[in-house]
Amino acid sequence: MILHVVEASYERDYIIRLRFNDGAEGYVDLADELYGEMFEPLKDPEKFRVFRVDPELNTIVWHNGADLAPEFLHDRLLVPFHTSIPPERA
Repeated sequence: MILHVVEASYERDYIIRLRFNDGAEGYVDLADELYGEMFEPLKDPEKFRVFRVDPELNTIVWHNGADLAPEFLHDRLLVPFHTSIPPERA
């Protein structure tokens, strides 16, 4: 299956909530990934938070042309942890 980002929203700091076409969803923290000519400007939180899902690239892109491959994002996905105990185990 070719991965596509289908939904993305800014959460806080350098954290983005993502949903993929394979049903996976969660958060990615990109604080340690913002290096190099294209990504250095995104260390400015105001610039970082302005992105969109590009329908042709099927991933998130920023106004300066920076983008990250869906596979890269999927590999770094932090799935939300649910602390509730399922009813059958309670």
